[in-house]
Amino acid sequence: MFQGETAITVDDKGRVAIPAAHRDAVSACGNRLVITYNPFESGCLFLYPQDVWEKVRDQVNALPGSLSAHRRLQRNLVGSAMPVELDANGRISIPSSHRSAVGIEKKAVLLGMGDKFELWSEQAHHAQIRQSISDGDLSTQMLELKL
Repeated sequence: MFQGETAITVDDKGRVAIPAAHRDAVSACGNRLVITYNPFESGCLFLYPQDVWEKVRDQVNALPGSLSAHRRLQRNLVGSAMPVELDANGRISIPSSHRSAVGIEKKAVLLGMGDKFELWSEQAHHAQIRQSISDGDLSTQMLELKL
């Protein structure tokens, strides 16, 4: 399970280091991750362990292509997915097309989100954190939480 927030640097070759605290968990999935766009929020990429990705991919591909929202989700998640593997130094290469599309330059933020990571551009992450949740945003499930 991934959790926590880490500010990371993107090197000149587009590589980022997976924090040491997460390397054992990533190693357990064969050092293979799949990177794709977050279809719900701009400025963010998803990084899935290979086995988790395969389940997500199959669910998304099972959606009927007759609805434009389904096709868009399939394009953003499945069509843009790229396998990445940790190198000997614990780094992965983020494809330049993905970095460019979400605005990741030299600084990024890696969030552990349970079964996947979110990789945010520093600016988009700061914008997200500054947004508060208003009463109108609360779902029934959120109201039941004891925070």
